[in-house]
Amino acid sequence: MSVGIETASHKAYTEGETTGIPMGKIGIWWFLASEVMVFGGLIGAYVLFRIANGGWADQAEHVNWRLGAINTLVLVTSSLTMILALSAGRSGRHQRAANFLLATVLLGLTFLGIKGVEYSREIAEGFTPASGMFWSFYFLMTGLHGIHVIGGIVFNATLYIAAVRGTLWSEHHEDRLEFAGLYWHFVDVVWIFLFPLLYLA
Repeated sequence: MSVGIETASHKAYTEGETTGIPMGKIGIWWFLASEVMVFGGLIGAYVLFRIANGGWADQAEHVNWRLGAINTLVLVTSSLTMILALSAGRSGRHQRAANFLLATVLLGLTFLGIKGVEYSREIAEGFTPASGMFWSFYFLMTGLHGIHVIGGIVFNATLYIAAVRGTLWSEHHEDRLEFAGLYWHFVDVVWIFLFPLLYLA
């Protein structure tokens, strides 16, 4: 009897009682929904302020769109390696999944490194968040996005270590790879919006 109760409790804990969807997946979707509101509000405010202030062409022309384009390619590639990691994990090719996780982490670090080069050049040229409204939005939105990239790198690095040790593939733990993938794709999608708005518009 007690075994049946424990099994039912575990199922209620891991799955929604009415949807049958794992609670972890529901949680990550709620978290991403809140993040969409944050970035959506920032992007909306940026567009409205930019239109109202004539486009800030004199300020926006100083961003390095080539480095931004390279970073876009890096981040899109990292989303591909994340998909490949999940696919390999689900098919039982655990070492391959670990390798793709490591590739995702390294690509994320590459993204941050290129962004650091951008920041250092812009600051050296005298452009800071106090240099104008465009630069305030630029540093705020790319900086906030960078923090999310760091969070994704930490998450994926933790999963990589677990994958190498073999603990990632135990029951119910493999779902974490899917949750990390959802988060990482969100980070990628946000950048797909930021790149044209800040670098090309």
